[in-house]
Amino acid sequence: MAARKSGLPLLNYLRVHVNAIPNNRLPFTLSPINVFLRCFSEEVRGTFLDKSEVTDRVISCVKNFQKLDPSKVNPNAHFQNDLGLDSLDAVEIVMALEEEFGFEIPDNEADKINSIKLAVDFIASHPQAK
Repeated sequence: MAARKSGLPLLNYLRVHVNAIPNNRLPFTLSPINVFLRCFSEEVRGTFLDKSEVTDRVISCVKNFQKLDPSKVNPNAHFQNDLGLDSLDAVEIVMALEEEFGFEIPDNEADKINSIKLAVDFIASHPQAK
């Protein structure tokens, strides 16, 4: 109790005696029977979408945006330079992509997405995209 009241970590006062085991007397052996693999379910691990499928869905999502001409949309289009969108429009497109693919894009990553190619690359590399 005195150690806690003084603000010092309790581990400074704890002493544990440890006996070392020589390398040739390990209590187990590494054999194929003793090695276990840690497996995760698909839901935890996530799956990645095909890049061509992501490209098609991103292009159709951007074409549905009302403030631009759908004929200008292509896989290499830049939101500001090619499509004439401002930064607020780019944010709205990113929000539409979040709804389309069913996951939230962090703000620091959303700020970097300023073209269709960058959006496709980010979404295709994200394991939670559906």
